[in-house]
Parts: sequence; C-alpha cells; structure tokens
Amino acid sequence: MRLTLASVAAAALLAACGGGGGEVASSSSAPLAAAKSSTETAAATTSAAAAQGPLAAAKAGTSRVYLIQMADAPAVAYDGGVQGLAPTKVRGLKKLNPESPEVVAYMAYLKGKQDSLLAKVGGTKVYNYGYTFSGFAASLTQAQADKLAVTKGVLAVTTDEVRKLDTASTPAFLELSGSTGFWNTAGAKGENVVIGIVDSGIWPESLSFSDRVEADGITPAKTGTQVYSDLAGFHGRCARGEEWRGGNCNRKLVSARYYNAGFGGDAAISERWPYEYNSPRDYGGHGTHTASTAGGNANVKVSGPAAAMGRTSGIAPRARISVYKVCWSVEADDGGCATSDSVAAIEQAVADGVDVINYSISGSKTNFRDPVEIAFLYAADAGVFVAASAGNSGPTAATVAHPSPWITTVAAASHNRSSTATATLGNAAAYTGAALNGKLISGKPLIHAVNAGLPGVDATALRLCFSASWNGSAVLDPAKVVGKIVICDRGTSDRIDKSRAVAEAGGLGMILTNTSSNTLNADYHSVPTVHVSHIDGPAIKAYSVTLGAKATLGVSSLQFNTPAPLTASFSSRGPLSAGEGNLLKPDITAPGVDILASVAPPGNLGRKFDLYQGTSMSSPHIAGIAALFKQKFPTWSPMAIKSALMTTAGDTLDSGGPTSANVIFNQGAGHVRPKNALNPGLVFDAGWNDWLGFLCGTQLPASNCTGAGVPVLNPSDYNNPSIAFGALAGTQTVTRKVRNVGGNSATYTPAFTGLTGFTATMNPPTLVIGPGAEATFTVTLTRTSAAIGAYTGGQLTLTDGASHVVRVPIVARPVAFAAPLEASGSYPVTFGFDGAFTATPRGLIESTRANGSVGTDGHVDFPIVIPSGTTYLRVALFDADTGVPSDLDLEIYLGSTYVGGSGGGTSQEEWNTVGPPPVTLTARVVGWSVPTTTTSFVLHYWTLGSTDAGNMTVTAPSPVTMGTTGTITVTPGMLAAGKRWLGSVVYGGASGLPNPTIIRIDTPALPPS
Repeated sequence: MRLTLASVAAAALLAACGGGGGEVASSSSAPLAAAKSSTETAAATTSAAAAQGPLAAAKAGTSRVYLIQMADAPAVAYDGGVQGLAPTKVRGLKKLNPESPEVVAYMAYLKGKQDSLLAKVGGTKVYNYGYTFSGFAASLTQAQADKLAVTKGVLAVTTDEVRKLDTASTPAFLELSGSTGFWNTAGAKGENVVIGIVDSGIWPESLSFSDRVEADGITPAKTGTQVYSDLAGFHGRCARGEEWRGGNCNRKLVSARYYNAGFGGDAAISERWPYEYNSPRDYGGHGTHTASTAGGNANVKVSGPAAAMGRTSGIAPRARISVYKVCWSVEADDGGCATSDSVAAIEQAVADGVDVINYSISGSKTNFRDPVEIAFLYAADAGVFVAASAGNSGPTAATVAHPSPWITTVAAASHNRSSTATATLGNAAAYTGAALNGKLISGKPLIHAVNAGLPGVDATALRLCFSASWNGSAVLDPAKVVGKIVICDRGTSDRIDKSRAVAEAGGLGMILTNTSSNTLNADYHSVPTVHVSHIDGPAIKAYSVTLGAKATLGVSSLQFNTPAPLTASFSSRGPLSAGEGNLLKPDITAPGVDILASVAPPGNLGRKFDLYQGTSMSSPHIAGIAALFKQKFPTWSPMAIKSALMTTAGDTLDSGGPTSANVIFNQGAGHVRPKNALNPGLVFDAGWNDWLGFLCGTQLPASNCTGAGVPVLNPSDYNNPSIAFGALAGTQTVTRKVRNVGGNSATYTPAFTGLTGFTATMNPPTLVIGPGAEATFTVTLTRTSAAIGAYTGGQLTLTDGASHVVRVPIVARPVAFAAPLEASGSYPVTFGFDGAFTATPRGLIESTRANGSVGTDGHVDFPIVIPSGTTYLRVALFDADTGVPSDLDLEIYLGSTYVGGSGGGTSQEEWNTVGPPPVTLTARVVGWSVPTTTTSFVLHYWTLGSTDAGNMTVTAPSPVTMGTTGTITVTPGMLAAGKRWLGSVVYGGASGLPNPTIIRIDTPALPPS
C-alpha cells in the first residue's frame, strides 16, 4: 500500500463528509430529501444497544459504527470447504433460499465467527451480515477498530458513513408506451419481476402501488379486481412499525422493511426527528418517487397541482416492488443513509429474492472495495441487476460515484417535455423560463429580494429567499413584499422553499434566477413562478431598481418537442477517479430532470405527485428497464443486460458530439434506447472471475490473486462495452469478448470515429460469428500527435450490414512513460514520447535495524525520526528475521493516531509513504500469534532521500521513440553482505513522467568461515 500523510487526512475527511453533493430533491419540504435507516432483517441481526450511529457518534466523540469485512465467502458465494457445512452458492437462474437448512447453518457459522472475533476486542454489535457481505457492523472505539484492522481473517475495517440521496412523459420519450412501443412489441412490462428499492421508504396508499382497482383501472377498491397474482419463491415480508401494519403490503408492494441501527436506532429517530416514521413509511418522498418511477402502476391518474399532466406510468408497470428503507429525512441537521444500514438492506433484498435493485444514494468515488460496492458484487454474482445513481456533483469533472464494473452507473439528462411561461417586464423585455403557472399575474410591482429584507438579516439568506422554516426566522419583510413579484436567486435551499418564503411575506409571484449555468426547472410553487437562466437574471435584476418597475408572469404552456436529451448540469461526470481512469463511468444516461412520479404527502406539502430531479431519478429508469429485460430474457446475466443497453444507446445533444471525450464522460455509452436494446446483436458479458481479476488489477494485492489462481487483469482489459485508457504510453492493446445473441450467423466490420491524434486498429479485422457463439478481438490504439496528459474520445462501431449496430465508446489519455512501481533489478518500460530520456539513481541505502522481541497479544513501539529531504519511507518486517515462525503485524502511528499498517498471515509486513515532512512516527510491532513465549524480530526502515549513494548504476536508452519498449538496466555496486537495501530511479526528459521506481535489493550473508 502506498500512502502519503496527506492522503491519510484526505481519507479521514472523505469518511467524515460522505459522498455525493449537489442539489438533490427540489420538491422536498426538508432541506434535502434526506434519509437513514432502521433494523429488522433475518440476515442482519441487530442490537438495541447500537445506540450511537454516525451522526451521534461524530458529535459525542466516543464510539462510532464500523463495518468489518471478513475473509469468509458470503452465503451467495460459499462453495463448500467448511467441515459439516454444505455449499450455498447461487448457481444458474436459481436464487438464494434464506430458509433452507444449508443457508441457515452457514449463516449461523458466520455469526459465530463474527461474534467470537468481536468478543476479543469488545464493542457492541449493530448488524451481523452474511448473505452478500461477509462480516458485521459494530460500535467500536478507535482502539478497538485499529485492533480489528490488523486481525487475521479481517479484510477491511471501514468507518460507517452517512451518504446522501442523489436526487410523466418519460415512458413515451423512451418509446415504451404506444402501439409500437416496447411494452406492446416486446410483450414485456416486468410481469412478476421484483424490483428492490433501497431508499427512504414508500407511501403505500399511493395509487402507483395498488393491487386492486375499480373498472376504470385507476381507482383503488376494497373489493375490486385483484390484478396481481401470488408471487412464488419470494421470501420478503411486511415489517410492522410506526403507522405501518402488515396490511400496507399487497401483491404489488410485496415486501417492506426498514433499517436504522447504523443511524442510531428507533429511539434516536423518535427523539431527534419525531416527524419521521420508524417503519417503512416514507416521509420525504424520495423512495416513493424512485419506486413509482421504476415500477409504479400504468396509467395512474395524477391529482393535485400536477393534474394537468394527465396520467403517469412506471417504467416496468407490471413489476412488483420490495422496499428497504435505509434513508431518513432530517430537517434540522441534514440526514442521509448510513452505509451499515444500506449493506443490511442489500443483504436482505438478495435473500428475499429480488431481481433488480435500485440504489439512488451517493457512494464512493474511489474505492471498488467500499462495503456497499462489495455487497453489490455478490448481489450481481447472484444474478441481481444493480442500477445506481452517478451522483449530483456536476458539472465538475471526475466526480462520478459507484465506480464498480458490476454496477450500472447512471447519469441524468433532460427529456422532451417542458412547461414554460414568460416573465414580461414593464419595459417590454420578455424572458421565457420554466414554469407551472395556472393563472396570470399581470402588471404587479417587481422587487429584488436584496431590497426587500427585514432589518439586520443575513445578506446571503435574503438573496436566496430563505423561509422561516428553513432559516429559523423569516428574512423577507412583508411591508416591502405584499402584492409584489420578488426576484430570488437559486441555491442552498429548495427551490420551492423560496416561493414559500415569498407567499408567507404576502408576495404574489416570484422570478427565480440561476446564478450559473444550470437546469431550468418547472416546480409546483406556492406562488406563480418563472425560473430563468443565469444569462437573463442580471437584466431582470437591473430593471427591478428602476422607478415603477413591474412584471407580468404568464400562464404556462406544456410542450413535448423540446430538444432533448441534454446532460443535466448537476449530473456527475467522468473520468473515473478509481482504477486510474482505466474504466469508463458513468455507464449510461437516462431521464433525470423534472420527473413526475408519486411522492409522500408529508414531505411534499400534501401533494401525492411531484416533479423531482437528480441522478436519483435517472437510476430507477434503468432499474425499470432492466426489469423489462429480466422478463423478456430471463437467462441473460446482469452484465448482458447492461451491455445491450449500452451498445444500443443514442447520444445526448451536448456540445462536442459523441466523439468528444467530455461528452463521453457526461453520457457514458449514451442515452438509453430500450427498443433498440431488444436486438443488440452482440453482448459483452462478464462474471465473477472477471470482477475478481479486475480487483486484482486495481485494489487487491497481486500476490493474493496469483496464489489463488486468479489472473491479474489490467483494468482496461475488463470486458466492458466501453474502452478506457487512463495512462496510454505510446501504444496499448485491449481484449474484448462478445457473444452473438442476434439469432443468425453474422460478419461484423469495425469502424473508428474520433480518436484524433491516434491510430486505431481491430484484430481480426472482421468478426465472423455464429448464433450463440463467442468471439474475441483486440483493439490497439497508438498515439501519433495527441496531447500528452489530455483525454481524447472516439467510438468503435461494429456493424453486420443488416440491423445490428454495436457501438463502444473509447477514451484515452496518453502519457509520456510507463514503468513499474518497484523492481529488484533491471526492468522493462514503455515510451510515450520521442526525444532524450534520462534515468538517475537515488540510493541505495541500507535499512536501519531495530531489534526486539514480542509474545502473543504483546507489542513493542519504535520511534522513527524522518529527516528533512526524505522522499520515501518504508517500514518492514520479514519472516526470515523472525526467531520462530510467527504472525507479527505492523501498525504505524502519528502521535496517538493510527495512520496505517500491515496485517498479513505471517510476519512479512510492509508500509510505505511518499514524501513525508520531517516528523516522528511510531512503528508498533504486534504479536498476533507467537507459538512460544516470545520471538525475536528485526524491524527495518529506510528514509530515502534524493542523492546518489554511488553504489548503483542505471542506464537507459536515449533517445527514445514513442510506442517502443526498452529496458532500464540497474547494476548494484559492491554492497555489504547480509543487508537489505532501498533506492529509486528518477526519470527525466519529458513532462508528465511518473514517480520514481523503487529498487529493493537484498544481499546474501557471507558463508561462515
């Protein structure tokens, strides 16, 4: 592991802040339509004593919740090997049966190991996991967590995080409805497919989730026709809770559970947020919105202010809904969704037997081994399709979340429905914006909020028109606002909260102004409102200060011809921060702007339907489409479905076009087109070995993989229907495998577009592939003139001359040079430039040795003084320097703060940091398991500077040619025998060269005389 002290601080900051960001749910009455969880699961046994939760723990400064991942396989993947326990691995199209004797026995075995491990360090159990995540969650002190982190059998200890929710004509826009739409032509509406919604709960009375209707097919009825049959083989159940009973579920809403132990438990929620429901019932509305978008009933009549929209349908209207509430609306101090609760919910969803999971919650941007990502890894291996929101941190680059290849990560775009009105000023200037106005506000005085404040109010709060409920006290002065139209800036508070503030002060209307490039949104406001762009806003504000300024707000008109789709400005973008950019994320785009769906009335001013926007809204579109494909193609894997959706996607209308790297990082493979995906021709499939090989090539130690017989996979070679080169040195080749699902033999011919400054070739030059057969091909990119360090985009299109067009996006970032991180002698390199090249030695230096002895459960501390000018520090233990074969572990502290360590199964341990400042660290050698009373050991450390010690020569080719390989020849001088040496090789000759390569050499001891 390579770790800088700065990265230690950054990791701590990320854990404290959580992922995600940006504007989430515009129509919630809470500041963010936030979320959390509750307890109640067969797989995840909870303890009432789990009290703290992430928010409370952060404030109390004592114990907090951690997730501990253990090395045992979870039940969906356990293939035998434990004496007396039969395999429980899910195979083929089967699902895990949590009630089978084999699964019950194996879960008990895992729980026993987890409980025993926890007993060794102390702490309070929060959850036992075991279906898709092997481990547990517990409330621990920092010292207890540190001890577990270096315990044998523990893979990772992760601080529980509170993450945020990423917050209808779209069926028609996506060509699902109508006589020629997907539902009719494919004969699939998601019948008997179960969509698991991990979110903020559900409002069960919504018509979107009724299973009995009157003759009109809309109105719920006590004795009407039951339109859903029994669901065989599903293990979900309806949890009881606050204002929730078993009868709230039905044959449409087949299961509902809630999880809040990680967030503090029932008592904490009841005490701190009494308006929330300790049950699956939704308060904020986010979960109801995502559930009804993905699988709500068809042709539900819209009521309330949205009635003019007519009727709304879910994407898979015949699918069943299973709800897992993990997110909690917290008005006072910003709520969210605890990772420990989310993992418990994902576990239970897979055990219940869902087919698809929608996860509209923020996530890690950098870690493929985040607990949620790992739970989804095993869910995908069990055949569950997972859709997750890309995040709302756009338009900033490199902000996309949910990096894992086994997840379908969804960006957000606009659709063709718009509702607009015009704000006409007294000077006759007219500005059109988004609006849902049912009445005309004609010729009323206009005032800018900054000129309408109560004495002494905060200037920012006034400009943003905070309401009393948001701000704690009103900011607008009724004496200045009554009877007027008020100009308010977008930002911080919900858009509808601003119009509420205007209404409460007696205003008649609002002009909402963007302050930067962003979407325009038609919301249901408290007063007639027109939302205008950042370009129009300044002119309107300038006019408002003229004598007698007036404005007219027109009545809205609804159109279905707005140019679309355009990537939403809030939608998170690539390139991916994880995996060094060698995987493209997001994967795909779906509608996420002004999405009409059912909501929970308490958090939405009593409304049953509302418009939300966010990648939270785009993700359930893909989840619903996946449910359609699960019905249509029941034998297809989650990755085959993902591939079909990606390779047949269309383009957004973003500036630059589909060969622009920026557009590809916005849209991924493009905007989903479900009808096209019915006949994709070829699919790029992947499964367990691919995912494990990918992890081995990114975040797992390569030795762990080769020892287990798993090939280490270059992440660019992962069999995705996209290609990404995060660091291409001159030339690089990737391999892909496809399966023909087109039904007939076909010959596919490639074409490359874009990729300016590169040459691109495919080998073989054509693919001849029979029905059901597989074929492998390679793609080689060679840099010619592309700028070093900048991304270039393009597309590979495979066509068979008939009806199949398979498109694969490509992004590539050329670099000047590729070299290994470490070597013990000469090593190969690849050059990405032409010209002179140098390779200069630093060191070699001998290790500083510290002798000691330790017994089981003991430890010995050693101070390490790091001199000024140190460029690299390594601390290490070696089996060969340990008196008797033992399991010793290594922990590193900065003061009393644990900053890293190494805890393998022997005494071979190592920790590194790059470029630390002058400081003293403490290295602690821990005796995990010593077979005798004590064992001797030698601790080694090296503080490498930037000088050449004169005992190593380095030669390298020069000049060099782009795309060629060469050898850096390392020749050590006369080194003292029986020592361990460390040095590095520093590169020069071009900009953008990588960090030095570390050189490690051991000299054998002299034979006894």
